[in-house]
Amino acid sequence: MRAWLLDASPGQYRLGEVDLPAPGPGEARVDVVASALNHLDLWLREGLPQPSRLPLVPGCDAAGTVGALGEGVTGWQVGDEVVINPSLACGHCPRCLADQSVYCPEWGIMGEHYWGAHADAVVVRAANLVRRPRGASWEEAAAYGLCGLTAYRMLRRARLRAGETLLVVGAGGGVASAALALGVRMGARVFVTSRQPDKLARALEMGAAAGFITGERLPVKADVIVDSAGAATWAMSLRALAPGGRLAICGGTAGAQVELNLPRLFFGQFEIIGSSMGTFSEFEALTGLVAGGLPVAVDKTFGFDDYPNALAHLASGEQCGKVVLRHIDRL
Repeated sequence: MRAWLLDASPGQYRLGEVDLPAPGPGEARVDVVASALNHLDLWLREGLPQPSRLPLVPGCDAAGTVGALGEGVTGWQVGDEVVINPSLACGHCPRCLADQSVYCPEWGIMGEHYWGAHADAVVVRAANLVRRPRGASWEEAAAYGLCGLTAYRMLRRARLRAGETLLVVGAGGGVASAALALGVRMGARVFVTSRQPDKLARALEMGAAAGFITGERLPVKADVIVDSAGAATWAMSLRALAPGGRLAICGGTAGAQVELNLPRLFFGQFEIIGSSMGTFSEFEALTGLVAGGLPVAVDKTFGFDDYPNALAHLASGEQCGKVVLRHIDRL
């Protein structure tokens, strides 16, 4: 099959051909119709993180059709339209059986710890498949997985309630766009920050109450803050917390090392919540929301062979929503 490959990290992706193993017991082959980019695509080629196995096929998000089924798989048929949950786990350890798959010893992300979906096909456990949400385009179906799941779990763990104030840092990013849509759906009053006025304007169209320039002192106090940037926005986010506020962190794209003023933390009764990806039940719940009309922000679609230009567009920081590769045009 055709696949984008990373032979060394740091390194560059190349388009090549690889053999795809047949699905084993409990597994399914998905013929990919569309896959989505994430910042992880950029980080892997920089060696941040360095993949545990090379060559690596990148691609954390995908939607497609079931192409083959391994022994013992029930509930699926060849040709079924599916979305892949990119949060992979063994499915049988005590953590998985308790619906805590993010703590599974074998937990990993498709496209980082295991071969990904920027290819003609990918083999995953059948348990990682959900039906393509009704009404979602192939691009939307491919786009909501990793970032949507991350945002959904962050807001659940931060206990966001209707009527509360949510601040989303870095409007336009994948997690930020998902958090904005989810926050509006959950009945929160949502504010956003960005360094780019056009992204603030787009966020207002998506339901944000107001937008502010990142880095400036904000005129609001938030019950919950979603921040995927890290060091560059850390101080701003802490200053914007209301008493008893919860700061949910999922990334360090703008720096991984921060300083923390402990008196500010305990006198403010703040909570800092680290979160990554989500469980199988959370992915199913998120898929149900997408099927029910939750917006999925897709910025731009590229052809499969145009992956290098898609990467350049993502690296530019100009996107507002997800960048998608379309593998098959006829569906």
